[in-house]
Amino acid sequence: MIEIKVNGKPFSAKTLEDEVILAMTQQLRDDLGSIRHPQTGEFPTIGVTGDSLDRLQVQVEGSPELLALVQERLKDDADQDAPGPETTEAGKLPKVFLSYAFDDSALASRIAGALQANGVETWFADWCISAGDSIRQRIDEGLGDCTHFVVLLTPRSIDKPWVRQEMDAGLMRKLSTGSKFIALRSDLPAGELPPLLQGGLSPSVDPASFDVTQLINDIHGVSRKPALGPAPAAVELARSTDTGFSAAATALAKLFVETTDYARTFEPHASLGDLCTELGLPEEDLVDAIHELKGLVTRQHDDFIFPEAELFVRFDQFWKGWNPADDALRVASGLVNDDKFPSRPAEIAGRFGWAPRRLNPALAYLTGRGLVRDIRALDNGPWFLVDMHRTEATRRFVKSRQ
Repeated sequence: MIEIKVNGKPFSAKTLEDEVILAMTQQLRDDLGSIRHPQTGEFPTIGVTGDSLDRLQVQVEGSPELLALVQERLKDDADQDAPGPETTEAGKLPKVFLSYAFDDSALASRIAGALQANGVETWFADWCISAGDSIRQRIDEGLGDCTHFVVLLTPRSIDKPWVRQEMDAGLMRKLSTGSKFIALRSDLPAGELPPLLQGGLSPSVDPASFDVTQLINDIHGVSRKPALGPAPAAVELARSTDTGFSAAATALAKLFVETTDYARTFEPHASLGDLCTELGLPEEDLVDAIHELKGLVTRQHDDFIFPEAELFVRFDQFWKGWNPADDALRVASGLVNDDKFPSRPAEIAGRFGWAPRRLNPALAYLTGRGLVRDIRALDNGPWFLVDMHRTEATRRFVKSRQ
């Protein structure tokens, strides 16, 4: 018969708990009691009460200035000690304390081996406690250095006093340092966990299939979230171009601006279904975009949706190398200031070196605002109008822009 003693006393769970409480009390008094106020020289008074881990309470007494300093030091220590996702992602080796019952040693050994083989430094009793070692000291070392406390809970271990004692210590470390507490279940429904653990995600491991890949990834801080993909083209367009319209309306306007040959009413035209396919938009979004662009886009029926000339006046500035408003001022200035300035679009385009695609929105700007007197025909060729002449409105427009 082998008899285990702790500090000369026969070993029991209660003996271990008493030793843990004693060690923690001494550590708290050493750590907190050494804090001294730099101006007054005052040290805090540390009181520790409670006869079990779940009833342990610490009372720090002193002047308000000293208590504020203690609080600040505790916060700084917690921030420095607490391992988080950034620490793991930066490459710091995670360290696991694995708690389990003797009845589950075979499964616990497989888990420990898998963790160790995948870059997770693991405290496992069979590896870390040797003959003649102080059990309490080895457990304290494992708990004090771990970034993750993993407890294997099964129908055999759930009520073991030893496992519960280690869980108490693991929870205290979580509260004091921010270390992770992971309840790993095997053959145990989540509803049978202690109430304190039911609020957290408790992964399950099946001894038959034994897949702990996700547990390893979680410990290493590998995100389960897929990589962020690009936003829909219409959304990206709206983000990069501030038109003042919705993403869907902006996408529709851009399509018309980039596919028209002459920037006139009726061209191009398309059906609702074709536009949905081309833009990758749901029908409802496209219908709302057409409504939003009222006066700029017309929908006579589902198979005949087309831009008005004013659409190019409004949107050319975003995706073409010109602004129709500026071009319109140049044309109007020519009409007002030069008696020999041409009135026919082809001649105006020749003077400026513009194609119909650029001149037509400028002409639409002038006519749409009543700034010129224009003549149109059923067939204007590639031009927006046949002829135009200046008026008093043309002069006032140019004068107001000088």
